[in-house]
Amino acid sequence: MTPRDASDANDNRWSDLDRPPLNGTALRRALVREGGLWGDVRVTPRTGSTNSDLVALATDEKADEGVVLVAEEQNAGRGRLDRQWTAPARSGLFFSVLLRPTGVPVERWGWLPLLTGVAVATALSKVAGVDTALKWPNDLLVTVGGEERKTGGILAERAGNDAVVVGIGINVTLREDELPVPGAGSLALAGATTTDRDTVLRAVLRSLEQWYEKWRAAGGDPAASGLQETYAAGCATLGRVVRAELPGGTSITGEAVAVDGDGRLVLATEEGVQQPVGAGDIVHLRPA
Repeated sequence: MTPRDASDANDNRWSDLDRPPLNGTALRRALVREGGLWGDVRVTPRTGSTNSDLVALATDEKADEGVVLVAEEQNAGRGRLDRQWTAPARSGLFFSVLLRPTGVPVERWGWLPLLTGVAVATALSKVAGVDTALKWPNDLLVTVGGEERKTGGILAERAGNDAVVVGIGINVTLREDELPVPGAGSLALAGATTTDRDTVLRAVLRSLEQWYEKWRAAGGDPAASGLQETYAAGCATLGRVVRAELPGGTSITGEAVAVDGDGRLVLATEEGVQQPVGAGDIVHLRPA
């Protein structure tokens, strides 16, 4: 079923005047242009998961590259390791984009979550004045009261043989009493200069388009595109002692010393071994 545009829904979208609805028509007018990446921006009042919806559309060949699906509310949003991501309606940005990175070897597609993190952090710094750090592989961190907190996350999923759906969640106006877990944050709590979601979403999508086109023009080469260097410069995980909790229940502890050419986090262990980690949950044990 095709998601409805929130602008067409009669669902009491103005119940919280501090959290106005997104303007789907204005977003399409600002972002969809001939020759550009974004071909359509669809705003739906609520859904289970924008990633699941867009993966289904892409798999059924019902969506082209550049479709953006935004939900005002998600009730089954997912993060890595199938963690749930929920928030009050219109308190954040919950959206997914469909990419078909033709010309880029599949082995380099693993850089897409890291690329998205760089794009989002760059946009938030510029448009909202919030310094946003990256926790490998997919968390967005801001500082609230001197404490590092997670304000967003990224989830990339394959869709068929030639597509990737990248989902992005950003807490925008969540208040302290609304935070879902300890350690969560929001742009508002981090002192953002704007919490206008239309403005933030436009900036994020424009930044993502710029980084994606640069990366794709370089054949997905993270060094030639400048992605590897930029990611490392903004990665709060590097230089820290961390514990990598790996699939299967094992773990590795060491200092995070690099992000390699495959996007893996390299840990220097006490045994003098440099161990690359391609998947896992990272726990920061000590500040850099």
